[in-house]
Amino acid sequence: MEPNSLQWVGSPCGLHGPYIFYKAFQFHLEGKPRILSLGDFFFVRCTPKDPICIAELQLLWEERTSRQLLSSSKLYFLPEDTPQGRNSDHGEDEVIAVSEKVIVKLEDLVKWVHSDFSKWRCGLHTGSVKTAALGRNGQKEALLKYRQSTLNSGLNFKDVLKEKADLGEDEEETNVIVLSYPQYCRYRSMLKRIQDKPSSILTDQFALALGGIAVVSKNPQILYCRDTFDHPTLIENESICDEFEERLTSHCSSK
Repeated sequence: MEPNSLQWVGSPCGLHGPYIFYKAFQFHLEGKPRILSLGDFFFVRCTPKDPICIAELQLLWEERTSRQLLSSSKLYFLPEDTPQGRNSDHGEDEVIAVSEKVIVKLEDLVKWVHSDFSKWRCGLHTGSVKTAALGRNGQKEALLKYRQSTLNSGLNFKDVLKEKADLGEDEEETNVIVLSYPQYCRYRSMLKRIQDKPSSILTDQFALALGGIAVVSKNPQILYCRDTFDHPTLIENESICDEFEERLTSHCSSK
């Protein structure tokens, strides 16, 4: 694979007219190969002047007629980086989602990806269940499977996980996760209830509280979202491809 090339990872997960849908893609970040898959959260900067925000990858597809590789993501900003700013109602671990999803060519999305998130101080930092505890009776595999079924409509990610493992990546490397507000509340409540308990006891409780979302990550930054806003300048970003969203919507609705 060439350093600047993009390629799909894993088998296609859907076919609809001229569109082929995929679960993951591989690219290079600072000279190193990296894989992003559906449901992943990662830091991005939409333009050099914009603040760092969080993207959640929600859809990947190729338009066969134009050979365009496309993505749809949901963006989350800190309250202070929105037009209304932060107020007393906002929680310290809260982010606000852009009301519209952003359609971006993969070649542009990878330019947005931000590897230096050292200045991102927000989010609940907490220890995770030790992976040794998850190794018993296939619990880790069960949690990954459960996570796939809840976050990604039951898609089989076995081939993607293998590719990530071959690159030295792992689900445990996730460094940021955005939960719904109810999930976040359950998470905080569970943390309080299980303080000072052995990790072997925590595994199933974390799984029940979070559906396996955070249990397999190493010290992730946990945030939550309960509101949306209209981004005033995002539509002016030359990387946004609204025309592809219109084509996809029009084609799917006509079938």
